[in-house]
Amino acid sequence: MKKITVIVPCLNEEDALPIYYKEMSKIMKQMKETEIELLFVDDGSTDRTLSVMKDLHELDGRCHYLSFSRNFGKEAAIYAGLQNADGDYVAIMDVDLQDPPALLPKMYRILEEEGYDSVATKRSTRTGEPKIRSFLSKSFYNVINRLSKTEIVNGARDYRLMKRNMVDAVLSMSEYNRFSKGIFEWVGFHTKWLEFENHERSAGETKWSMKKLFCYSLEGITGFSVAPLSFASVMGIAFCILSFLMIGVIIFRTLIWGDPVSGWPSLACIIFFVGGIQLLCTGIVGQYLSKTYLETKHRPIYIIKDSSEEEKGAAHVRESIWSKCGLDQSA
Repeated sequence: MKKITVIVPCLNEEDALPIYYKEMSKIMKQMKETEIELLFVDDGSTDRTLSVMKDLHELDGRCHYLSFSRNFGKEAAIYAGLQNADGDYVAIMDVDLQDPPALLPKMYRILEEEGYDSVATKRSTRTGEPKIRSFLSKSFYNVINRLSKTEIVNGARDYRLMKRNMVDAVLSMSEYNRFSKGIFEWVGFHTKWLEFENHERSAGETKWSMKKLFCYSLEGITGFSVAPLSFASVMGIAFCILSFLMIGVIIFRTLIWGDPVSGWPSLACIIFFVGGIQLLCTGIVGQYLSKTYLETKHRPIYIIKDSSEEEKGAAHVRESIWSKCGLDQSA
């Protein structure tokens, strides 16, 4: 019997967890030919998310959990899940049901019957999403696909099912600054894409603000393209050429018409413009330098504070102590 580990990153999802478990229970009953376990990853939640995970673990032994010492981000939660997943197949799924669990049986059949290494999903529509957010998202995919050699599918979700060989390849990329959508495409492997219509959240609110999405997009661009650095170099060369041309124009103008004192407003504007370009290019270089700095520090991507495996180990130790003492633990 093949085993599927479903990684479920969570951040303040106490309301969504019971709904998700109810839906996944139906899928687990449906897929009787497989063994399915749910691996919830608590990304430093401040509500009762961890308590609900522990309740689900006690209710159903197929539910496991990891809890971070603080909020490390969804990318860290995905990486932690991949490191701790031991299934023959590994899936990544959001807890808010925007990734429909009903697709999982079809994804499994494709991997079993059609020889793919991965089945990934993308949204065919963005119904219910703010128009400005949809526009910025499409713009991001257009920009990154022009700048990067790694093509990222427009509307791609983190929701996918992978074979063990692809999971191991992703884990081999242990970089600190992570952008999973790019990593999944960079490692290659034979992937089939499934489309589905956009689903609204089952409960709670989105944790992705415009600011976080912008920072995440910068992470993707700087992580999978050096085009911004080339842009800074090209701008520098262009302005050097322009400056030499302007020097020639000024010399020619002085020799022909003299040197009047007019033109200082335009000169001030040019100085400010060139200064802005220099600061922009310095900022681009600074972004890449900061990524390099963080990578060289070799800090852990995440820190686990609590997990279901530790709880199981503690329970086993308690049982061992009671048995050695010749006492009944239930007493």
